[in-house]
Amino acid sequence: MADGSERAVPDSIDHFQKLEEKLLKAIELFKRTQAENRALEQDVDKLRIESKERVKLMDTLERELVALRREREEVRVRIEKLLERIDALTGSDSEG
Repeated sequence: MADGSERAVPDSIDHFQKLEEKLLKAIELFKRTQAENRALEQDVDKLRIESKERVKLMDTLERELVALRREREEVRVRIEKLLERIDALTGSDSEG
């Protein structure tokens, strides 16, 4: 009977050592996962900030584009009026 109980103790120690190793691996995996999650959260925050900045830039560029189109139309109208005046002046010179 002494042989059976002596053998159970080393088996129990091996079992606890294996359990301890598994727990340490699980803890390391958990720590690594937490670090990766923090890194991903930082990346998401950076992307949100960049996205907001790009939206602001797009809004600014859109307003500039509208202003430039309006200005181009105004210039076109003014040039057409000048051309009409030139035609009127040159037309009356050729008539007279």
